[in-house]
Amino acid sequence: MKKTWKKLAALAMTAAMTVCGASIPVSAEEEAEKVTINVAYMPDYASLNGLISAIQLGYFEEENLDVQLTEFADGPTIIQAMESGSIDVGYVGQGAHKLCINGKASIFALAHVSNGDAVIGSKEKGTDTIEGLKGKTIAYSSGTSSEDILTKTLTKAGLTMDDITAMDMDATNIVTAMLSGSVDACATWVPNSLKILQEMGDDGIQLTDNKTFIDQTVSLASWIAMPAYAEENHDLLVRFARALYKGFDYRADHSHDDEVCGWIADKIKLDKQTLLDQVNVADWTTSEFVRDYADEVKGYYELQQTSFVENGSCEETPVENYVLFDIMEEACKE
Repeated sequence: MKKTWKKLAALAMTAAMTVCGASIPVSAEEEAEKVTINVAYMPDYASLNGLISAIQLGYFEEENLDVQLTEFADGPTIIQAMESGSIDVGYVGQGAHKLCINGKASIFALAHVSNGDAVIGSKEKGTDTIEGLKGKTIAYSSGTSSEDILTKTLTKAGLTMDDITAMDMDATNIVTAMLSGSVDACATWVPNSLKILQEMGDDGIQLTDNKTFIDQTVSLASWIAMPAYAEENHDLLVRFARALYKGFDYRADHSHDDEVCGWIADKIKLDKQTLLDQVNVADWTTSEFVRDYADEVKGYYELQQTSFVENGSCEETPVENYVLFDIMEEACKE
């Protein structure tokens, strides 16, 4: 698994150079009927980098797709919106994958391997060690990657959720609670984790992040759709994923970081430097990686599922039941 992080990084530049230096052939799907897709995203670099690049560079237009964006705070909320019919496709982080395993949604594109989640403690509050979390009040967001990394961190110290006072709140309120001192520690993700650490200064301590548990599991972000939508719109999802992966490949060239972060900053009204600080919080997937290392991509989802099964979040099921590898393969083929 450790080799994989290096492999993704090495492939990123190659894939970016391929997209940026070669002409992109016209595909049959470009002549397909114009379709509007309602897309859910989260207001951060991880969710938007490939999507916004594909929009700005006209890759969705090449596929004759009109993407309409809606912002959400987390993956479970996005899945709820999909169930209501207001959203067609969306981006989810690690925690919401357990819902996919349980049949709530289908994954059609791997976004990245994340290192953006963190458990943060406070020297002043006595939570500057993992063991120090016992008996403390800790803010987290249930059903998200926040809960996932918190439970893993507690397990590392021989603790469970019963050993703490767990305060379930949304991502924005976690920041407020941690900075105001109303909680003793928190579990959250970028950009909130970066903001908390920056504003806490020397008092803030990052206790764990995703790489802490790299030998046990892998933290993934993916693009999803409802199972029924995916079954009825296979070709449409291939077109969407093809455009998205072209956006991923463009973003993979770090000479584009400033440009891509500028696009995102304009979209979510966030300081560009804050977004630039998030550029290295994951190993960003490229079309070349998905195409050339399909077995490794499958292995990611198998390892992730094993972790969720072991902690009781879901029951074992073939990953092919909820991960649409055929769509990734079609979207990323040369």
